[in-house]
Amino acid sequence: MHLVPSAYAGFADVVAMLVLLTEFAMLRAPLLRSQVRIYAFQSLVVTGLAVDIAAARHVPDLYTLAALTFALKVVLVPGVVLRLLRDAEADLAGSPVLGVASMVLIAIAVSAFGFFAVGSFHVQSATLPTTALAIAIAAALVAFVLIILRTDVVSQAMGFFSLENSVSVASLVVAAGLPLVVEVAFLFDLLVAVVVFGVIMRVHHGRTKTLSTDELDRLKG
Repeated sequence: MHLVPSAYAGFADVVAMLVLLTEFAMLRAPLLRSQVRIYAFQSLVVTGLAVDIAAARHVPDLYTLAALTFALKVVLVPGVVLRLLRDAEADLAGSPVLGVASMVLIAIAVSAFGFFAVGSFHVQSATLPTTALAIAIAAALVAFVLIILRTDVVSQAMGFFSLENSVSVASLVVAAGLPLVVEVAFLFDLLVAVVVFGVIMRVHHGRTKTLSTDELDRLKG
């Protein structure tokens, strides 16, 4: 009886770690198209987790969620962003404040804080993969680093979308039995975010001929 939860927990840990590693890869990627492709792979991994939990915990609604996740996060969102990049004819991620090494060091420190902070709560359950939960929280914090330290619209959008993936992993391992309508509501929020970021990218590039957010930063204060 203990083999299935162990196998499930192990797979959840691997998925959470892949989500975290892909965010580090996005942080290091100099090309925006690379970030988008990494996000598509990350989303595919999250889709695999939904399928695995559906089989392990006998939650058939998660198969529908996995199909919607694949269609939206793996196909639609990357396709839309890549199309916008082709129209903008821009492909370099912006990060003039800090170098890549400094950003990675900050992300490592933030992820370590998130991981050990969750561990300090001593959450114990026979069915909850606590390691996967801690890694998912660490990944969410790294997504914030990507949003804050990159200074272009696409990188910040990828950071926001990756944050949503991290939250999805955490919600799947904590409350896989949520009603399907609640899970789909999260995907609808992502769709709204895609539309908003798409409009920002088009309007901002149309006015400044760049995807950098430096011009927007000057509006603060």
